[in-house]
Amino acid sequence: MNGAMRAVGARRGGRRRMSGLGLAEMFVALAVGMLVTLAASALVVNASANFVHHTESARLNDSGRYALAIIGQSVRQAAFVNWDAAGVPPATLPETPASVSGLDAATITRTANGIDDPLGHAVNGSDVLALRFTGSGSPDADGSVLNCAGFGIAAAGSEAQRGWSIFYVAVGGDGVAELRCKYKSANGWGADAIVRGVDSFQVLYGLDTDSPPDGIPNRYLNASAMRALDADILLEGATPAARAQDLNRKTWWKRVAGIKVGLLLHGEPYSRPGELPAQYDLLGGAYADSAAEADPGVRFQESVLPEGQRQRVRRVFETSIALRNAGAP
Repeated sequence: MNGAMRAVGARRGGRRRMSGLGLAEMFVALAVGMLVTLAASALVVNASANFVHHTESARLNDSGRYALAIIGQSVRQAAFVNWDAAGVPPATLPETPASVSGLDAATITRTANGIDDPLGHAVNGSDVLALRFTGSGSPDADGSVLNCAGFGIAAAGSEAQRGWSIFYVAVGGDGVAELRCKYKSANGWGADAIVRGVDSFQVLYGLDTDSPPDGIPNRYLNASAMRALDADILLEGATPAARAQDLNRKTWWKRVAGIKVGLLLHGEPYSRPGELPAQYDLLGGAYADSAAEADPGVRFQESVLPEGQRQRVRRVFETSIALRNAGAP
């Protein structure tokens, strides 16, 4: 009898050992597995988003610093006078046009002469900055003076031979706005992209209003205000050409002693997910508060953009640059 009972117990124990999970246990295991999978997926998505954010931030920092370096170099050599050249340097003649000029809320074409024939459909009110300078080396450039595209400019024997570095924003063939450098070569006008992903490009001009000038800016004005000052100048001359020469002698653009630049760049879509729309002041909050309506583009609001364009990492880059050379008298 005892042997029979032991056999029955052994069979029951075997059945217990061979039994699987119950339905409830299986659901619990599936739920736990799903939670672990969801948590792991969230970590992967978050890590990917952080990687994209940091990658785009680093790219924007490099692009912004590069753009400001190119602009700064061009501003510092504006109105450069090559005193080693034979004859009177063109930049010293009173009737020579100013070495600094610009446009507000405009863009230009690649082929037009200088900043003539501006176009009104600027990207978010972006400005145009135009700089003139004399090169070095004759008859060929010696490489010590470069335009914004990195090409050497030879010494100028006339006003027409002076170099150009023009900065403006235009939309590329793929629909992305870019800061371009326009220059004049022996074969005509050309333009190259400096950085892509531009939201706005803004410029202020530091005006030296002291008499005699001391080379220190007293006021900062945009291009429209500078042109308004020139419009109030009483010009002398019997012909349009004579009055144009008189304007070159008296223009306020020759009293510009410094330039402020603001540049807003954006990264790829969804490189800054999950944040509220932000506001960016390109030339400081105080100026934007007083001039946001009159100077479009100095205050950029993400709230006016489509949802897909808001969630991008953005960076504002600003600099103030002093002109090393006084304008022509």
